[in-house]
Amino acid sequence: MSGRVFGLWCPDWPAVAAAADADLSPDQPIAVLGSGRVVACSASARAVGVRRDMRKRDAQARCPQLTLAEADQCRDARLFEPVVAAVAELIPLVEVLRPGLLVLPARGVARYFGSEEIAAEKLTDIVSSCGVESQVGIADELFTAIIAARRGMVIPMGGGVEFLAPLRISELAVEPSMCMDDRLSLVDLLWRMGLRTIGDFAGLSAADVATRFGADAIYAHRTARAMPQRPPSGQAPPPDLVVEHQCDPPVDRVDAAAFIGRRLSAQLHDVLAAASVACTRLTVQAVTDSGREYSRTWRCANPLTPDATADRIRWQLEGWLSGRNAADRPDGPVVLLRLDPVEVISSGALQLGFTGGGLTGGDGEVAERVRRALVRVQGLLGGDRVQIPLRSGGRGPGQQITLVPLGDELVPAADPQAPWPGRVPGPSPSILPMAPVSVRDAADHPVEVTGRGGFTGEPASLTWGSRTWRLNWWAGPWATDERWWSETEAGSHGGYYARAQVLLEDSRALLLHYQQGQWTVEGVYE
Repeated sequence: MSGRVFGLWCPDWPAVAAAADADLSPDQPIAVLGSGRVVACSASARAVGVRRDMRKRDAQARCPQLTLAEADQCRDARLFEPVVAAVAELIPLVEVLRPGLLVLPARGVARYFGSEEIAAEKLTDIVSSCGVESQVGIADELFTAIIAARRGMVIPMGGGVEFLAPLRISELAVEPSMCMDDRLSLVDLLWRMGLRTIGDFAGLSAADVATRFGADAIYAHRTARAMPQRPPSGQAPPPDLVVEHQCDPPVDRVDAAAFIGRRLSAQLHDVLAAASVACTRLTVQAVTDSGREYSRTWRCANPLTPDATADRIRWQLEGWLSGRNAADRPDGPVVLLRLDPVEVISSGALQLGFTGGGLTGGDGEVAERVRRALVRVQGLLGGDRVQIPLRSGGRGPGQQITLVPLGDELVPAADPQAPWPGRVPGPSPSILPMAPVSVRDAADHPVEVTGRGGFTGEPASLTWGSRTWRLNWWAGPWATDERWWSETEAGSHGGYYARAQVLLEDSRALLLHYQQGQWTVEGVYE
């Protein structure tokens, strides 16, 4: 039983925290918004039809009495700290995955209380004493325990595979704290491949998954097969990686402590970079002027970045220093802050994406390295020679990308969210050569588009450069009459033009653009 894991989940925690912060009744429906959409809601709101990812106005239409609150991770962490502290009084080795979810090792706990079921009841009673509902799941592996906690189940030893197999494939992405950033894309791809359940995915061979997919898919495949993962633990960190800061004068305000925490975060990552490692489990420690020590461990699926580390330090310090009850707050000002990287992995083991979220929206370490490299190239070649693709609005694939010089304001040429009747449907071509071609019929006559939107002859061949291909298939033309009133805008973005799709004898598919008697290869599907 030494490898067993307890998962404790507080349902709808962002909504619970928002309601507690506003002193609302538990029966009052409340929804938490992020970017204008519902990211969490209370059970009373769900009872009248409010759902996650619903737009604000739709949620209010379903429930006119709905109370709305903006997403606030600091608030969630601050109000979750008393729950964690209460659990830690019983079981010290607590790890927080995110506000509302924590895990702890079952080693010794079940033996102390007599059984896992009794220990689970004891945990829920402790959380209930804080005025919070919770569910406990127990399993052999961390991920399985978290999924079991969402159902309040105890999974028998060795029963993880059987428990996970019938669950929908989307369950692999139900807990963001256990996923890489692109897990939703992976789940969508698996669904489109016909894999409907976790058992379907687990049935694939590990070699096939490693060959076809990336690092996160390999990790997801291991969790789908209920393979052992790193369990919660309280092992001592390597002493040469620990960083600390003596607070002089002592700190008793959240903003001052968070400022020190951000500096300490940068210092920690300099130390980790020098050792060629990355941190996946971090312990934040604070020592007061009376000598009392406060400690909390945070666990992450992705290696922590400096910004992610600083966020967790801020959340934890706010949870300590802003506790509602005096008993929950430190007994004096903080004189020492310490960061312990409890678990590290080799940097060589990481498989990072090239953009780390993208230069247009990412803030990861990889994106920053890419940006610095492009700035150096821009200094060598000139300001307009390095450009960033930005999603734009338009009907053709070439119009849906705006190239913006690096460093300029990222403003698309047209609004991508606006309606674009006649837009080329997906999937989009992978190559946009914009090369002139000649399309001819079986009698070797040029094929054009008439004013009525039809071909002058059935396309039979296409000449591109010095080579001619036979056409196995064609579709179209689709004619458009756009900006006919403007002579200055009657180029590739206006005037009368048409598009067609053709399939060459070598199985390549092309998107053709016709305007003013000339055909152009607008895109190549690969």
